[in-house]
Amino acid sequence: MLLAACGSDSKSTTPAASGSGSSSTASSGLKVGLAYDIGGRGDKSFNDAAAAGLDAAKAKYNLAPGDVKELEAAQGEAEADKEARLTQLADNGYTTIIAVGFAYSNAIKAVVPKYPNIKFAIIDDNAVQSPNLADLTFAEEQGSFLVGAIAALKSTKHHVGFIGGVNVALIQKFQAGFDAGAKAADPQVKIEDKYLTTPPDFGGFNDATKGETAANGIYDAGADVIFAAAGGSGSGVFKAAKAKGAKAIGTDSDQYQSAAADVKSVIISSMLKRVDVAVGTFIDSVKAGTFKAGNTVFDLKSGGVDFSTSGGQIDDIKAKIDAFKKQIIDGTITVPTKP
Repeated sequence: MLLAACGSDSKSTTPAASGSGSSSTASSGLKVGLAYDIGGRGDKSFNDAAAAGLDAAKAKYNLAPGDVKELEAAQGEAEADKEARLTQLADNGYTTIIAVGFAYSNAIKAVVPKYPNIKFAIIDDNAVQSPNLADLTFAEEQGSFLVGAIAALKSTKHHVGFIGGVNVALIQKFQAGFDAGAKAADPQVKIEDKYLTTPPDFGGFNDATKGETAANGIYDAGADVIFAAAGGSGSGVFKAAKAKGAKAIGTDSDQYQSAAADVKSVIISSMLKRVDVAVGTFIDSVKAGTFKAGNTVFDLKSGGVDFSTSGGQIDDIKAKIDAFKKQIIDGTITVPTKP
């Protein structure tokens, strides 16, 4: 796992000392706990987008170290471990708790009813409804449509690829949007679709080697642009693109900004999934006393998904992508959610 050091000790599993941060709680009114998916802070993708939202809230509300706790999932852990992680945060006084990823769905279902006075949120899942739970989901298919169009317009071979981390309904939304966008931009385009793992193996979200191997296969089959919706595994896709003289598209975060210097040149865009906005919006609502339970969808219209332009490699086609974006927002284009 790629992990960045953080002041709140995201790797620690030791419960906070009783009363930790009590002096700052009086001024901030917030004690925020965040439970990452596998890969944690430093995956340069999904988890880092959540971390960015937390960091913004820390600065906005001047949260002290004792007001924030970050924990993360381990590869291959049991469902009970996720429940224990959320329970630990609740039992140690964190009253604003965010579970990052649909993998926490069952744990949320088990833990949330036990703590009616704590406000919870889960990213990428709306299977559980509770008066103290905010379900924060995204129209990933809309942003993926736009990068599908980018891939097709930038391909010199009329041949592109999609790599999903794990073959689940959520990632199928990325594939559905990408495939539709590519075909809208180039009806003759050939598309290779590949998933790294299937449940119960969720390692496809954090396995750079699998990502590189899959990408090599797709590039060797003739594609010259690949969209990687695979979390930390995307770094392997970028490595393969560099070696093959090809191009790639990132996901969740603006991966041109976070990638290693030697692969920046291959990343022509990223599908932005504004998990940072969702996390920040949730924390703001708790602070302001305007918490809203139930499902909130972050889409193109609300700025919840988008595409990046860092590096300038799509400047020549940006007007075309913006035109597709407008058509999705005004309802002229309806993007499929299933392949």
